[in-house]
Amino acid sequence: MGLIGTANHDAAVERLRSSYAAIAPTETVRLAKKTSNLFRQRSAAAGPGLDVSGLAGVISIDTRAQTADVQGMCTYENLVAETLRFGLIPYVVPQLKTITLGGAVTGLGIESTSFRNGLPHESVLEMDLFTGAGEVVTATATGEHAALFATFPNSYGSLGYATRLRIKLEKVPAYAALRHVRFHETDKLATAIAEITESGEWQGERVDGMDGVAFEPGEYYLTLARWTDDPTSAGRAQSGPSDYGGMQIYFRSVQERESDLLTVHDYLWRWDVDWFWCSGAFGAQNPTIRRFWPRRWRRSDTYMKLLALDLRFGIADRLDRRAGRPERERVIQDIEVPVERLGEFLDWFDDEVGMRPVWLCPLRASQAWPTYPLVPGKTYVNVGFWGTVHVGPDRVNAPKNRAIEKRVHELEGHKSLYSDSFYDEETFDQLYDGQNLAEVKGRYDPDDRFIRLYEKATKGR
Repeated sequence: MGLIGTANHDAAVERLRSSYAAIAPTETVRLAKKTSNLFRQRSAAAGPGLDVSGLAGVISIDTRAQTADVQGMCTYENLVAETLRFGLIPYVVPQLKTITLGGAVTGLGIESTSFRNGLPHESVLEMDLFTGAGEVVTATATGEHAALFATFPNSYGSLGYATRLRIKLEKVPAYAALRHVRFHETDKLATAIAEITESGEWQGERVDGMDGVAFEPGEYYLTLARWTDDPTSAGRAQSGPSDYGGMQIYFRSVQERESDLLTVHDYLWRWDVDWFWCSGAFGAQNPTIRRFWPRRWRRSDTYMKLLALDLRFGIADRLDRRAGRPERERVIQDIEVPVERLGEFLDWFDDEVGMRPVWLCPLRASQAWPTYPLVPGKTYVNVGFWGTVHVGPDRVNAPKNRAIEKRVHELEGHKSLYSDSFYDEETFDQLYDGQNLAEVKGRYDPDDRFIRLYEKATKGR
């Protein structure tokens, strides 16, 4: 795609302003955006939306300062393609290619570098935000718009949309050498996570990336990545980097291999090829089907489209009814709990939900962010689980999701809002600092042109 430059960016912002001016003052403002990585049940958008079609590129890269100016709708796939040309990557690269930088900042992203670099918004130096007042303001950690800068993460467009973000980049070599370390007990798993987060190493070897998979009770793995220019440093003989875009499937390798080697590019997108393990629902992990499944379609946005078709036509529900199976509740969540409570949550989750595998990703915030108030310097573990559970007619009451929300709250954790939420408004405001959010929204969106966060998260608006 190439760098688009300042002039093209300015022209795109003007088109955005014009599209806003064309929306009647009485109408709610939405994005005119066809794709999304959200899993909330949302009402269909009606009427014109904000034109963000020209805001999907990288404006510039400063290799000396190791920063990039990036448009808000730029996908991480396009962003990484540009930065890797200079041996640089964003501090945190979320797992799915079509997540946008603006989306990861306003909606929270996470990946294996989060144990040392936090969440994507923590490496943002400044951002231009289009507000509900129809203005573009430049927000930084200090100055006139500091409150907006601090409150924007986890606001999901309720405060505005990022048109430009200046982010920090870090240098990377050619490869990622992996170690898959197995644990049988959750207390030892949690202790290892805490120690690696503190020291940045494991058994005397530097750790640059850390995530894990809980396959079954008693079968837990941490995958420890180390950046390297040495293709022989993976600890085992192999002819070259592994390729999980073909017939091999990455998540299975975690159980099958003690060590591995990937290019940094393939390491960043290792989970996208099979949507973690969720591609199996579409037959993409069946060797016969996979052989004829075009490589260019082995990616998360393809599976997202197939999921949308299933939801639209109720295919899975029809098959369940025909087979006499109970109705399914969709349980798609990412939650964070303190590392010392990880075992409690996994044990409870096995007993009450029973969904495996689940993803584990440690993180630590460097400062307080009011709309997602993690304790600075405290180690948390993100637990991600994505699937369905047979619950019968009670599906309409979302019993599993409500139980998860309750248990996470009891364990002093939080959950991401990219999927369905069921909190009452009082609880929601307590968890996500609703008072501060309302004050900031009142300043930058005085006429409530953008939908409030609570309504977005819980009412499908």
